[in-house]
Amino acid sequence: MSRKGNCWDNDVAESFFKTLKVELVYGCDFKTIEQAKTCIFEYIEIWYNRKRMHSSLGYKIPYEVEQEFYQFKNVA
Repeated sequence: MSRKGNCWDNDVAESFFKTLKVELVYGCDFKTIEQAKTCIFEYIEIWYNRKRMHSSLGYKIPYEVEQEFYQFKNVA
């Protein structure tokens, strides 16, 4: 970990929340909290984890990386 006050500690979380806000929240007009929760859940579980490619994963989707991990784990 870096010393107190350095912004690199939360870089991954900050990057995710920035992406969430830009790609979903700023473009929507939620009428209720439940509607917001549902949209955010669908964004994370359907789009972000299953369809969106991530540069930190070698431009693969998290689902593919997870499947590769389990295939490798079962072989070893």
